[in-house]
Amino acid sequence: MLSVCVCVSGGGTNLQAIMDAMDEGRITNAQLVRVISNNKSAYALERARAKGIDAVAVSPKDYDSRELFNEAFLRCVEEARPDLIVLAGFLVVIPPEMIQRYEGRIINIHPSLIPSFCGKGYYGLRVHEAALERGVKVTGATVHFVDEGTDTGPILLQKAVDVLPNDTPTTLQRRVMEQAEWVILPQAIHMIANGQVPDLYRKDRIPE
Repeated sequence: MLSVCVCVSGGGTNLQAIMDAMDEGRITNAQLVRVISNNKSAYALERARAKGIDAVAVSPKDYDSRELFNEAFLRCVEEARPDLIVLAGFLVVIPPEMIQRYEGRIINIHPSLIPSFCGKGYYGLRVHEAALERGVKVTGATVHFVDEGTDTGPILLQKAVDVLPNDTPTTLQRRVMEQAEWVILPQAIHMIANGQVPDLYRKDRIPE
């Protein structure tokens, strides 16, 4: 059984998609062991608690330095003993020590078709604003493994979404979530939990 820790900063719609997929049997051989947020008021924490899942806030505001926060965040992750860490709208730079320790075991969902509209400064609504400013006709979402760069790790899944003529950043964001993010993030977890990505995720790291 794959133990999954989800890190999230806001409302937790991707977290909800993961929980729904587990309930519906679209994710098998996996369980959520902890949800972590850097935001004490994140609704994602309430979503987790309502399902009986351990939910913890680790806020940088409670620490005198980024180094101290990183240490506390890493401890919080390690306490859960996860096999897989899922960044589901987590607006925190992952400490290098954590990336090294969990190499090949951290995935992220990004609301564009990488390499478009990704990297430093591209998060949340800004991604969709940039897509509309550029005039693209197709956008989408990407699940990728996390490395030391920003949105540079190996791509696991992508799904395209049409951009409509009257789209605003908000309407486009919603369609990308509904048609892409909420589909491919649970699919990626299911694939990892069932040994379907052997090149990127070492077989010996997947629990029997």
